[in-house]
Amino acid sequence: MRTLLTFIIVIACCTLSFSQNKYEDNYKPEALLNIRGSVYDKKTREPYKDVEVLINGGKYTTTDFDGRFTIKAKIGDEVIVSHKDFETIYYTIRSNERITIEVVEADKSTRQNKLSSNFRQFNKMIDSADTYLKKDAEKSIKFIGDALNVDINSSQSAEAHELLGDIYMYWKQFDLAISAYKISLQNQDTSSANLKLAKAYLKNGEPNESISTYNSINLSNLSNYEKTTYYEGLGDTKLELKKFSEAIKAYEEGLKVAKEHLIAPKVTDLNSKIAEGYSIQGNKAEAKNYYTNSLNLASGENKKRAVQEQVKVAEFNNLNRDYESEIVLRKEAIEGIEDIESDSIIPNESALTLQKQNYKIGNAYLLQNDWANAIPYFEKSIEEADKKGDLEVKKDATRRVSEAYYNLGDEEKGRAAIDEFKNVVDALYAKKSQEISQAARFSRNMVEQQNRITSLESDRALSQSKYALTTERNKRQQLIIYSLIGGLILLLVTAYFMFKYIKQQRLANNLLALKSLRSQMNPHFIFNALNSVNSFIATNDERTANKYLSDFSQLMRSVLENSEEDFISLKKEIELLQLYTKLEHFRFQDKFDYSIEVDETIDTEDFQIPPMLLQPYIENAVWHGLRYKIEKGHLKISIAPKSKDEITITITDDGIGRERSKALKTSHQKKQNSKGMNNIKKRVAILNEMYKDKVDVFIEDFQQLDDVGTKVIVTLKKD
Repeated sequence: MRTLLTFIIVIACCTLSFSQNKYEDNYKPEALLNIRGSVYDKKTREPYKDVEVLINGGKYTTTDFDGRFTIKAKIGDEVIVSHKDFETIYYTIRSNERITIEVVEADKSTRQNKLSSNFRQFNKMIDSADTYLKKDAEKSIKFIGDALNVDINSSQSAEAHELLGDIYMYWKQFDLAISAYKISLQNQDTSSANLKLAKAYLKNGEPNESISTYNSINLSNLSNYEKTTYYEGLGDTKLELKKFSEAIKAYEEGLKVAKEHLIAPKVTDLNSKIAEGYSIQGNKAEAKNYYTNSLNLASGENKKRAVQEQVKVAEFNNLNRDYESEIVLRKEAIEGIEDIESDSIIPNESALTLQKQNYKIGNAYLLQNDWANAIPYFEKSIEEADKKGDLEVKKDATRRVSEAYYNLGDEEKGRAAIDEFKNVVDALYAKKSQEISQAARFSRNMVEQQNRITSLESDRALSQSKYALTTERNKRQQLIIYSLIGGLILLLVTAYFMFKYIKQQRLANNLLALKSLRSQMNPHFIFNALNSVNSFIATNDERTANKYLSDFSQLMRSVLENSEEDFISLKKEIELLQLYTKLEHFRFQDKFDYSIEVDETIDTEDFQIPPMLLQPYIENAVWHGLRYKIEKGHLKISIAPKSKDEITITITDDGIGRERSKALKTSHQKKQNSKGMNNIKKRVAILNEMYKDKVDVFIEDFQQLDDVGTKVIVTLKKD
């Protein structure tokens, strides 16, 4: 027989990360793995059926009609692939990779029982989708759609939808991943798809559904590696449900299996997760013991895994205020990260970046009031963040370094850092706007691709229904019924994704609007306060200016810390109001006195309020009411319960009132005041739309005198 053949063994799962490959290299020979592979002609893509696949340990199987096989093997085992049409091929197992054997120029005349071109096309599309999984989501999903657009069986449909779920999981589209895994399980019930579905439920914020899925899995059908994955996932879900003891127990069961079967990477991971469980539970001693184990184990693996564990344990030390140990670990992590970056690029989203670790070290020094040592690390963090374009870290590091300079008494550098912080915030806002637009476009494209797959699946199901109905008496009638049902399902699915997209777009628009309104409000009161400082300096009242500036910087820090939040606790808002009112009284103490009264029955931690909501009303009371009063006035802020879940915040002043104040204003002042109050109304309207009428504001005259004053009543509902 004239046969010239060669084979090419391709690792189809080329998208696995470097660290994952290293994990697999550490598997011991005793750990059984599920090895999947396929055999087909390189030129025609025709699969080889009934190819014998033998493991030197005794396991045996043959390829099915589409050239695929699955067999259990250990690291180091030799796979023997033989068929009458080509010479025997030998391959050594190195990891749980997908093996693809491409046969070149085999004698076609001796081939028997080859499948149709539909199956060849399916295999080609699935391999392509797997290749692009982590590179290009749209292209990968398109290949899945192409694979489903041929005449395939239920097993192939299950494989395609499981891979589709993997794509959605990687790109964090967890709800779509759940749907894909469910369809896969409907076609063929497999352990891997069940484990992935349970994990997808947890990622999508449905821990109870995740628990139900784990409970439905038959442990006897799982391989040893899958059992460790099962217990690890179950522990993660229990941890999410705050069932800490049950989570630790699940992790320990997984650790027992991993140790028994020498699955080294999982031994490290589960030690780390047990430590995390004990840490959250408050058992610091046990947590420290397990973290020590995980650190030692990780050091024996690849560099990236070792650095990951160092960073995780450093966070644990930070929570327990062991800043010295935290600093030591983070410095070691920085050395490891520098080695990793020499071979690969670490994305800014990763915790393993130089800018983040330098920032964390600086922050640890800052928490120890060691300002001098903190500054170099903050500056190094800013330098690295500039190189990598990481505005998030640069913003935080710039804010922190300004605190350090102020605490060291270097006000010039502190002010310069604050100015740079403002520039970074503006740049970050612009970047976030672009990211929101890109995310919306990405989501829209994903929905379009999913609609295509849904349409293809509906068409395929409809075609199968048509074929089945040809053998029945009422073929036409049933064909119409099934067509209508399929069309209705397609319409409902399309409507669902459109509704979801519109909802996401509306939320994104509301978030942008809120950020824009907050950014307009903050500079207004900062400008007024700086004018006050300027007036004190102009009158050579340096001591008063310094005292005022000290209080103002404290207020400024608090405002900037809360600038990204939609809501803060009422307690924080009261602290801000006390500080702000104190500053206003400091300047106009000959014009008014003030009082802040909070009912003792109110737990101020239980209520949430939009930051900077009340400050503009107090500012109006002082600047447009009490400032023009002939006699000394009074400003009163009172917080009292209205019902079990509601409180009222009342701001009253006995100033000249809204009408007289309006008459005294210039046209420019009227325009500015109107714009400021309109911004408040817009904020309240947007927040009420997003959080179901949480805030209500009512303004009226305070009293029936010449100085009628103003009364503002804010009603706040508990979450």
